[in-house]
Amino acid sequence: MTVSTSDVRVLVADDHPLIRESFRTLLDVSPGFTVVGEAGTGTEAVRLARLVEPDVVLMDVRMPGMDGIEATRRIGADPDTAAVRVLILTTFDLDEYVYAALAAGASGFLVKDATAADLLAAVRVVAAGDALLAPGVTRRLIGAFARQAPGGSADRPTLAGVTEREREVLTLIARGLNNAEIAQRLHVTVGTVKTHIGRLLAKLAARDRAQLVITAYETGLVTPERR
Repeated sequence: MTVSTSDVRVLVADDHPLIRESFRTLLDVSPGFTVVGEAGTGTEAVRLARLVEPDVVLMDVRMPGMDGIEATRRIGADPDTAAVRVLILTTFDLDEYVYAALAAGASGFLVKDATAADLLAAVRVVAAGDALLAPGVTRRLIGAFARQAPGGSADRPTLAGVTEREREVLTLIARGLNNAEIAQRLHVTVGTVKTHIGRLLAKLAARDRAQLVITAYETGLVTPERR
């Protein structure tokens, strides 16, 4: 198969051959996508990410040996694969996976019973450099962070250099609002919100919106709402 330079290059990592085959088939018959490799373990996913240079890795959480969370962390930490985006796929829609995956550097989180259309849309979103972080996922992330965040503030990162307006935007991102909702809340244009987000990404060395949410909670800017 000839790979178009405009296609999203996808690496599929899952320990079940039938699941890998189903994902490959779906992606290969869908315009704009090309599967460039398959991995059955986290170790293999890390190795292939360096070898085939995918745009996106569809990463299962539970795999033998190195799991998908650690594989995601290693891919993001390696300068050779730091630009690779990871979309976590799991049958377990559990809080600890949401937090662990995003904290490890994943750009999105999707359960395996999602529709084919949802999966393709998710890959496009992540490949474009955005985070697949719906408000429902954000709420689960908040709950997980409240349980897993280390006590004390001595080791917390800071928001040095972040303006008051940027703090407002970051707070609303962490609350799960999208750009249009943030613009409406702050009485500014969507373009202005995007500018603020771009500056936040640069100042906080965050790769995407998911990492901004993590930072908002790690710095103590936002705390979980008690119900």
